[in-house]
Amino acid sequence: MKHIAVVGVGYVGLVSAACFADLGNRVIALDINEKRIKGLKKGIMPIYEPGLDELVERNVASERLSFTTSYPEAIKGADFVFIAVGTPSGVDGEADLKYVKSASESVAQVMDGPLIVVNKSTVPVGTGDWVAEIFRTSQPKPIPFAVVSCPEFLREGSAILDFMNPARTVLGSQDYEAADKVAQLHLPLRAPIMITNLRTAEMVKYAS
Repeated sequence: MKHIAVVGVGYVGLVSAACFADLGNRVIALDINEKRIKGLKKGIMPIYEPGLDELVERNVASERLSFTTSYPEAIKGADFVFIAVGTPSGVDGEADLKYVKSASESVAQVMDGPLIVVNKSTVPVGTGDWVAEIFRTSQPKPIPFAVVSCPEFLREGSAILDFMNPARTVLGSQDYEAADKVAQLHLPLRAPIMITNLRTAEMVKYAS
């Protein structure tokens, strides 16, 4: 059982958190939106996705899935942190990365041990290198970390099915060992896994 933190309980984050918990991992899903977290603790979903409420309820009951607004609580002892925050389009059509920046800074400031940072948000090519630099400059003291890109291909209305039965899993990192550890998380899904570098993985999402 791995300890996974997921930052963001929007569409991608909540589905990913619930599915990883259902695969047997210990997952803490974090969001700074207190209303969303209070709702989730009461079983109220912030989004509609067929089967999601039952999936969340089952894994909360089994104590594999929990919710928090606290970064220290979510990150303490985590093996992986998945960043799944929104990247809305700005006025120029470019992705607004302010939530990715804020999440990266917050995680870096409270991490208490080596960590694999997995980006699930839809981001421009080069974001992984930028996130790594944010971690390096935001840590109070140097702690080893690696950044892995894992683009999502979830469709609204069939997101759980898409997560559990992917056509393929694409991972990218400059650290092959870290990418391989993320690959191990995805092995129960029995889908082909492609490991490449950071920028290529980021490009795959835009090309798909």
